[in-house]
Amino acid sequence: MAEVQVQEKGGKGGKVRSKKNNPRVDMTPMVDLNFLLLMFFMFTSTFSKPNVMDLGLPGKPKPNDPVPPQTEIKLSNSISLLLGKDNRIFWHQQDNTSLTDQNLTETSFDREGIRRIIEQAKAGAVDKDKFTVIIKPTDDAVYKNFVDILDEMAITKSERYGVTDLKPWEKAIYDKKVGN
Repeated sequence: MAEVQVQEKGGKGGKVRSKKNNPRVDMTPMVDLNFLLLMFFMFTSTFSKPNVMDLGLPGKPKPNDPVPPQTEIKLSNSISLLLGKDNRIFWHQQDNTSLTDQNLTETSFDREGIRRIIEQAKAGAVDKDKFTVIIKPTDDAVYKNFVDILDEMAITKSERYGVTDLKPWEKAIYDKKVGN
């Protein structure tokens, strides 16, 4: 409890005055109300929860584990995405003999760009269950674009995707396309 104390001046002589009651303000209800409001807002507010996307990475193989067989992905069941500099993205469905700078196609990161390309490639795949997106960031790509592509994998429900380096033949065509 809090009180306001008034100092009495008592002295010799002078007029005799009647004693006044000290004004007293009880702060207990105010403190109780503050705690009740604090608890109310704590229980009724929602805290932002971080949105996390699971990225399953393969475990490091043990020396005595058998080596799994090489898996070859058919071109008709895959699409390769090249993340370039200056927020540019390119895609192709070609092998090393047929890829040229004309069929290395540039698109955008929006809904009408890469999302539509992935959905069309998935719809045209021979085996839709084995459709694979191969993500190949270049040395000039930024991390934000990589995260955006992983978000597109979740949006388009592409469960099979991999991240790898550019092949030398892809790098040569990419450099020719962007003018390096």
